[in-house]
Amino acid sequence: MRTPLSVLDLAPVARGETVGESIAASVALAQRAEEAGYRRVWYAEHHNMPAIASSATSVLIAHVAAHTRTIRLGAGGVMLPNHSPLVIAEQFGTLASVHPGRIDLGLGRAPGSDQNTAWALRRDPAAAERFPQDVLELQGYLTGRSRVPGVQAVPGRGTDVPLYVLGSSMFGAGLAAALGLPYAFASHFAPQMLEPAVAAYRRDFRPSEQLDAPYVIAGVNALAADTAEAAQAGLAATRRRLAVGLFGQGRDLSDDEADLLLSSGAGRHVDSMLTHTAAGTPGQVREQLTAFARLADADELIVAHQAPTAEARLRSVTLVAEAMDAVAA
Repeated sequence: MRTPLSVLDLAPVARGETVGESIAASVALAQRAEEAGYRRVWYAEHHNMPAIASSATSVLIAHVAAHTRTIRLGAGGVMLPNHSPLVIAEQFGTLASVHPGRIDLGLGRAPGSDQNTAWALRRDPAAAERFPQDVLELQGYLTGRSRVPGVQAVPGRGTDVPLYVLGSSMFGAGLAAALGLPYAFASHFAPQMLEPAVAAYRRDFRPSEQLDAPYVIAGVNALAADTAEAAQAGLAATRRRLAVGLFGQGRDLSDDEADLLLSSGAGRHVDSMLTHTAAGTPGQVREQLTAFARLADADELIVAHQAPTAEARLRSVTLVAEAMDAVAA
């Protein structure tokens, strides 16, 4: 069986690049993914990160949707504790009304930011504890069965935007199973609990109106190139970018400085994040992704293409699709 492929676009802002150029690259990436037969493209909510341009997730989705025709687009995810469930229902209800049948809503409970940024977002420190209740409240608005008397989401009511629970721990697996929702595991950067979380989700899943059987989307990194040497060079650049972003304290470091950072201990953390990474020629990537899909017991793979340039990411999107014989599903 073919495993459906999707794309997780981290909307990277490269050194010397503007946010506008990054967003234009995201449009081109979604268009290429649509042509190549990927199922969906998701964007993640991050804040106060100079190298990521997807903080206003619903706005980015609207822009990309206006420049594509058929591919599903969504959040992977919206960090729900940062928001009112009603506001998210209205935003994604608007998107679904303009682009019916194309909008997904993945939900996470992390802040997507540091402590100071969380304060700037006016985030209630206890909001994460209400995540299950907020998911149900949001679901009520989108199905037209509001749990808040006298309050409806307009737009949103009756759009039935499909919800997905995102996670990297047993908590998300348990919640997705209890609510009968699809489960997307963030194994592209937090791989440690992948196998036990997916097993628990499948074991405890309860059917719901949205979903009658468990459905797992597993995140994985990929960097496909025409030669193994080009892929390894791209992977080295990705390791540097991650090290600088995580441990560079906001500085713009040279490659030599980034390599020094990697050798001083950051490399272990970066390599742990990149545990599930398929890099190489199309044939090599196919073998690695096929093995990962079995390991993750995944129904669908969502691929973060980690090539360092927009052109190389487009090439990776094409090569992975060809190698995996992806088809629109």
